[in-house]
Amino acid sequence: MHDRWLFFSFLSLLVWLPLPLGSNKTWAVAVLCCWTLFICASWLTLFSFQKAAISNSLKRSGPVIALLGTAPLMALIQGVAPAEFALSSIDSSATLQQSLSGFCYLLIFCLTLLLTNTRKRIKLLAYTLIFSGLFQSAYGSMMTLTGTEYSFLVPKEYYRNLATGTFVNRNHLAGYLVLTLSVGIGIMISTLTRQSANNWRERSRTLITTLLGPKARLRVLLIIMVAGLVMTHSRMGNTAFFSSLAIAGVIALILGKHSTRSTIILISSLIVIDIFVMGTFFGVEKVADRLQKTSEQSETRDEVNRYTLEAIQDNLLTGSGAGTYYTNFPSYRQYDAGPQFYNHAHNDYFEFASEYGVIVTSCLLLAVLLVFISALKALRTRKNPLMRGIAFSATMAIIALAIHSTVDFNLQIPANATTFMVILALGQISLHLKSRGR
Repeated sequence: MHDRWLFFSFLSLLVWLPLPLGSNKTWAVAVLCCWTLFICASWLTLFSFQKAAISNSLKRSGPVIALLGTAPLMALIQGVAPAEFALSSIDSSATLQQSLSGFCYLLIFCLTLLLTNTRKRIKLLAYTLIFSGLFQSAYGSMMTLTGTEYSFLVPKEYYRNLATGTFVNRNHLAGYLVLTLSVGIGIMISTLTRQSANNWRERSRTLITTLLGPKARLRVLLIIMVAGLVMTHSRMGNTAFFSSLAIAGVIALILGKHSTRSTIILISSLIVIDIFVMGTFFGVEKVADRLQKTSEQSETRDEVNRYTLEAIQDNLLTGSGAGTYYTNFPSYRQYDAGPQFYNHAHNDYFEFASEYGVIVTSCLLLAVLLVFISALKALRTRKNPLMRGIAFSATMAIIALAIHSTVDFNLQIPANATTFMVILALGQISLHLKSRGR
């Protein structure tokens, strides 16, 4: 395939993104944009010489692409509109930068659909995300356990004695690990046998094979990643993971006509047992203690949300401009929001509504809902285990981020936003990739 080198360049980009502080720096965003545009230009060159073709997954994802494209398009209009127009941004430079980032996220979604056009490439993409999450988990855990705490080549200033990986914020590492764990668990489900055990000998043989066979290696990787997640002590990160795993598992059992339910229950129970055993060793009780101590007096996020709602109401349809939350929010906040400076709302839904308006925010939510429906259809109709596995990954990741986004801003971190776009594309691929050929 002529686009093979582009696919590996794409995988390298996904591994790179979390390293420079989650790419949450201006220069790192510039690298993301340049790298993405280079891959796109190269693919278009191959396409012009008939060395590459448009995949069926991209053809069938037109409505999702159109809905996702409303955000960067709106940001572009906000950035160039004259100040006297209602659509104009209160900070045009920040808005135009967000527009460029938004178009890059959209291109990442399209590139995933175009380049991940075989089952082999799906596995390569999945394992790339798994090993990236494994590195972040192992690195963050080792920095915490050894006391030599560095983020990305510099000593950590915040969240010492907590796992942050190469991110600044532990909650963003937790969000990234939950996304990659979703992929890992989906791949593990895809390796399950479809044959039901007829007697106790076959069931025992299946259990031993699971514990000692190739699946065991993947299970060990997942255990390490879960240990890193627990060591972040992120309350909602851990809550989102356990909740999404349980909800997606129930959905898979209800819709999975082609899977042996007893085997899925067996593997799920083994995963849960490992999670609690390793989580107890690495401090899950500290996460529980943080949850118990959470109160309205110790948190100011409720006040921040209240004042953000006021900002949303004043610019209900058009927003204040993409990337302008840190500029707009100070004019609404009161003393009870605390002394700290908020450059982001600790709620992705409210921040998108504040910056883009409710119309564009609704379009983005509808796009995610369409992918979620595609993943559910794949779980119900696809016979290929790999397709069902990545459908489970997309289902779990969407549920997890939907929960986590109520109290954090993972989608404002380029590494997490890009990874989520890739998983959304995998949700489309799980339904639309043809069983044979490209």
